[in-house]
Amino acid sequence: MWPGQQPPADTGHSPAFPGGPPPGGRGGGSRTTVVAVVAAAVVVAVAAVTGTVLLRGGDDRADPASAPSASEADDPADGAEGPRPTVAGWRVVTNPDLGIAFDVPDSWVPKAPTWVTYVAENDDPDDKPLVAMRAPAVLQEQWCAADSDRDGRLDHVPLAGAGTRGEDGARGTEEIARKNAAAWVYGAFAQPARDKVTTGPVSSFTTSSGIAGSVATSRSSGVEKRDKCDVDGKATTFAFETADGDLASWSFYGAADVADEVPDGTVRKILSTVRYVPDKGQ
Repeated sequence: MWPGQQPPADTGHSPAFPGGPPPGGRGGGSRTTVVAVVAAAVVVAVAAVTGTVLLRGGDDRADPASAPSASEADDPADGAEGPRPTVAGWRVVTNPDLGIAFDVPDSWVPKAPTWVTYVAENDDPDDKPLVAMRAPAVLQEQWCAADSDRDGRLDHVPLAGAGTRGEDGARGTEEIARKNAAAWVYGAFAQPARDKVTTGPVSSFTTSSGIAGSVATSRSSGVEKRDKCDVDGKATTFAFETADGDLASWSFYGAADVADEVPDGTVRKILSTVRYVPDKGQ
């Protein structure tokens, strides 16, 4: 089912998950692709979900030679003191460029602010992202392992991930919520079968901090199971207007109908903690 790590292409995309083969996408002959990479400053050109969308962070392209090590990437705070969690026992995930934070249970691992995750079509030679997120957190990044592309190496895939992104060029929060949720499920679980993905109605949602926006949830059903890691998935996207008047989104994606599935209630609890932080741009 899921990922395979691919090296950053010269198109400027960059995805996320820890060093080594990434957890969300396999590349090659796999049917789902969640790629993850680290870059010092990344621009992700995303052309299929909301038009052309830039993940903010400068205009340098991902360079595998200059990318930080896995241990560096796994230390999002980099020794600095950041915002405190609003849920006792949870940890904070921050995207400083957007000035947005959210909390995740302690079992999740936040990645560095320069870490980006995306999904792409398996047969796209340019590996152009369908949708992406920056500064994510991941749950059980080695949740499942399989040699999906039969290259003799195991590809590890995560159970779930969540992150945020800017939505420059999008037309509105309802469109963002609906399209991004569907793109995560299709890209990470269902491709090439778009008919396996269903998206519920878009509804209004307000986080505990008072951020109002639109939320939608997509799920897949009956995906082809080529190996043990191929499972159905689900995704939720919350789209909103930032304090600066720009559009942004938070997304969750994860395996569905499995014993370790992240409960919908936990997804909504994480979503409810989305908030602004005062250190934008620092």
